This record gives sequence, structure tokens and C-alpha cells, in this order.
Amino acid sequence: MYEWFYKAVENTSNFMYSYLLIILLLAVGLYFTIRTKCVQFRFLGESIRLVTEKKEGKDSVSAFQALMVSTASRVGTGNIVGVANAIAIGGYGAVFWMWIIAIVGGASAFVESTLAQVYKKSDGKGGSYGGPAYYIEAALGKRWLGILFAVALIATYAVGFNMLCSFNLVTSLSQYSFYGDPATSKVPLICGTILAVLVGICALGGGKRIIQVTSFLVPVMGVTYILMAVVAMVLNASNLPMVFREIFAGAFDFKAIFGGFAGSALMQGIKRGLYSNEAGVGSAPNAAAAADVSHPAKQGLVQMLSVFIDTLLICTATAMMCLSSGIVPSAELTGAPFVQTALAASFGSFGNYFITISLLLFAFTTLIGNLFYCEGCMNYIAGRTLSAKFIKGFYLLASIVVLVGALLDFGLVWNLADVLMGIMAMINLPVIVILSKPAIAALHDYHRQRKEGKDPVFRASSIGLRGNLDFWK
Repeated sequence: MYEWFYKAVENTSNFMYSYLLIILLLAVGLYFTIRTKCVQFRFLGESIRLVTEKKEGKDSVSAFQALMVSTASRVGTGNIVGVANAIAIGGYGAVFWMWIIAIVGGASAFVESTLAQVYKKSDGKGGSYGGPAYYIEAALGKRWLGILFAVALIATYAVGFNMLCSFNLVTSLSQYSFYGDPATSKVPLICGTILAVLVGICALGGGKRIIQVTSFLVPVMGVTYILMAVVAMVLNASNLPMVFREIFAGAFDFKAIFGGFAGSALMQGIKRGLYSNEAGVGSAPNAAAAADVSHPAKQGLVQMLSVFIDTLLICTATAMMCLSSGIVPSAELTGAPFVQTALAASFGSFGNYFITISLLLFAFTTLIGNLFYCEGCMNYIAGRTLSAKFIKGFYLLASIVVLVGALLDFGLVWNLADVLMGIMAMINLPVIVILSKPAIAALHDYHRQRKEGKDPVFRASSIGLRGNLDFWK
């Protein structure tokens, strides 16, 4: 039974990313890039400025805090282990395709998060909530599709991503002598249990605690990780010309791509790029809807920045640390051990410790950030705010899933996460194309007001938007 399930998940993943998602992701990203006239380039400076804007209400969520929650989910073990896997399996060229999916995905991220702001709901306490499930129902009138998306998100984040996150952390410990024989080691059980308990304690504090924890940890760990990468690149500067040459050569090795597509640089780069930055998947809009901003486009631009932080900064940092070290990527050396071996070549045993600590921080913020998304989707399915008792019960179950993930196999956890994430993307991407008109109009409205020297304030009527909106009237 286990072997059958393992094979079914693997085949489904290969089919989705070989024939469906590669075309869908690139087509939608390019479409929005053209429709917004390259919003990810034109408004990059503006998106950085917006991060520093202060929130208006004392108990509301600022643009920065919403950015940190979405970045906590995006910036996770995939930025270390996922990138290492992509390079080990797909070669140097996988890095190029991760860059491409982030660049075109920035436009998709803007549209989905702007839509989440336009159609967000009031919580009755001065705050707001929303996401794809809500804009699907509000704009398309298809609650059944919103429920389907909400179920897919809960399965992806509470199960697929959280199991994978736990697994990736445990694999980093396999490089230490105390791990022992992988076949009989008790480390995965012990580590998984400790991690599950910590996640449960933090998550039971509720959404506000999740926002507070991620707002503190994400900037600290991100900056530290990038600084470490810069030091590694300086130490191995002589290898950098070769690294960039191999990245571009491998990206356009079409014989290798079409000869073995499942393991090609193109497929691995897009799979791991999507897993890492989640542009168009429909996750970040759930955090974006909670932000207290004067114009929907503001949060769209801020969330667009999160994609660049994730892939163009942190994923690139991992790639450069690994590839400049001189350690040759291979299918036999994947995941955390590849990164640890590469850093050990530059920093000695300190490299091992640094990656383990980084994975612990990345994993922890990802795990609790993921649960923030799930709570909103469960409320949507129920049609009301669920009781604190029910939510705590869910968090306890989610903590058990974290333990289970630490005990599973490499292929199963990665493929299961890819399949569940792919289902979310296949629902959300067509929807945001259909609903893109208000988001594009909001961008034009924002740009017009900025050119007039104003701090943009949005009114739904200014773009001809009608309907049952809780905000922007």
C-alpha cells in the first residue's frame, strides 16, 4: 500500500509539472507582466518604500507585518534544502529557471495580493481578513470553488509543507555523529517530537503571537543568512565566473532538458522556485488581506517584494554558497547534506552548525506561518469564526503532523508537497486571470495618485467597481 501511494504521488507530481504547471506559471506570469507594464521593475523602489509605512490602527496589522507573515511561509527550508535539491538533480541551470519564475511571478504576486485587499472582509473589530477563497466567492459567486481552494490550502500547508519542513530539518542532523545509523536512529523521532511541541506552544497563542514571532525572527535570520553567503562568495571569489558560466550554459542545455525532463534544470528550477516563492499559488493573499493600508495596490507591491526577497536574495544566497565552494552537485548528494558539505569546505565544522541553526529558524517560522493561513481558511469553510477550542484542537493535530513528517522518506514528502501546492496553483492562477481587471485598474489608480503627489487612497467607485464590499466604499 505504501509503495503504491508513493508511486502514485510521484507520477502525479511529474505529470503536473511536465505538462500543466510549467505552461500555466510562465504564461500567467508573462501575461501579468505585460498587462501591468512590468510592475515588478517599475515599482520595485516604491515597494521598498511602502514596507516602512506605519499602520493606522493600534491593533491592526501593518504592511510590514503582513509581509513578514507571508515571507515566513515563503522563506523556509525550501530556500536551503529545496535549492540544494534543484541543483543536485537538475544541475547549475536550475538556478536560472528559479530566477525566471521569481521575476515573472512577481507580477502574479502583485495581482493576487491586490485582489485579496480589494475583496477583504471586516472582522468587526477594526481588522480584516481574506484571501483567494474570499475573492473567488465575492467576484465569481462560486462558494463551492472557494471551499475547494480552502481545503487545498489547508492540506498543503498543515500537511504537505509542514511535514516537509520537519523532514528537512531532521536531515540536517544526519551529518553529525550522534545521528548514528539512519536505519535505526532515534533522532528523527526525538527531533520531530521536540519541534512539534514547540510549534504547538507558539501556535496556541493565536494569530497575534504568530505575527509577533515572525515579525521578529524573519528579518534577523534573513539578513544573517545573506551575510554568510556574501562571506562565502568573497572567500571563493575565484570560482564565481565559472559558476555563472555554468548556470547559463546549463539553463539552455536543451538536449539535457528534453532527454530527461523530470530531472532537468528547467523542471527542477520551476518546481523548487514555485515551492520557494509561492507566487501565484494563493498563499500570500491570506496574509495580505490582513494588512491595514489606504490602497490595495500598496499591499500588492509589498507582497511582490516578498517574492524577490525569497528567491532573488535568499535562494540565490544558497546557490552561490554551494556552487562557489567547489563541491560538484550530484544526485547522490542532495538536500541539507549538500549545503552542509559545501559550507564545510569554506568554513570548516562551523558551516555544519550554521546550516542546522538556519534550518531550525527557517523551519520554525515556516511552520507557524503556515498555520496562520489555515485558520482563515477553516473559518471560511465553516462560514463563521470557529471557536478557540476547535482551533486549538486543529493546532494539536497539526503539531502531530510535524512529528510524522520527520519520520517519512525523502521522495514522498517532496512529491506530496509539490502535488498539493500544484492543486492550489491550478485553482488560483486561472481565477486571478479572470479577476485581474480590478487589480490592474487599482494599479493605474495608485500610479495616477502618486504622480499627483498624493498618498493614494482607494475608493472602489473610482475604478467602477460595484458589489458587496466591506471596505473601500
